[in-house]
Amino acid sequence: MTRSPVRTAVVWDALRGALAERAASAGRGVLDIVDAGGGTGGFAVPLAELGHDVTVVDPSPDSLAALERRAKEKGVGVRAIQGDAADLGELLPKDGADLVLCHSVLEYVEDPISALTAVSGLLRHGGAVSVLAANPLASSLHRALTGHFDEALAVLDDPEGRWGERDPTPRRFTPAALSELLAATGFAVGPALGVRVFADLVPSRLVDGEPGAVEALVALEQAAAAHPVLREIAAQVHVLAHKP
Repeated sequence: MTRSPVRTAVVWDALRGALAERAASAGRGVLDIVDAGGGTGGFAVPLAELGHDVTVVDPSPDSLAALERRAKEKGVGVRAIQGDAADLGELLPKDGADLVLCHSVLEYVEDPISALTAVSGLLRHGGAVSVLAANPLASSLHRALTGHFDEALAVLDDPEGRWGERDPTPRRFTPAALSELLAATGFAVGPALGVRVFADLVPSRLVDGEPGAVEALVALEQAAAAHPVLREIAAQVHVLAHKP
């Protein structure tokens, strides 16, 4: 299955809205964007293709090298800086960003509060942060579907949403927990959306080669994203928040 459009459609819908809103309020079409933990540029390069100035901060030199290759192939420039999300304030100027992407970062940083505080310091007033994080209820569901019932139960009982000591993810966030974390660090928090409600559950054989199947699944994901029940079992939670 061509899963990339399905996996990211909900996030891109939100980002396009945020970019248009910020461009209108700032009175300029080119925005300054920072992708914290942006890795190989899955979001950064398309944003650069839209004409924005994009900086990726990531601790992995291999990922940054892949980012530079991807950007070169697309004929765009993306600034690459090696570093951790917690050090954003030391790596980049204060109040210099219109949008910061913080995707699959808060699960792994030592202190999520400190990381979001650093993000806030980068943003201009009215700027936005896009946060994407793993959801514990989805982890429980997926462990159960693979027959790991004890681990599925452990996720529900663990305050960090982990299924055991071998779990590679240090913590996960429910929609409510992620929204509360952003509010605690001073952000004006938008609605929490579910990302990949169905995408990771639908077998490839039901989509591959079927005319219109990918588009139909994307439409289903978009409809499910804000559903008050379905968003709770999404693989990831997405929240856009603004710096007042």
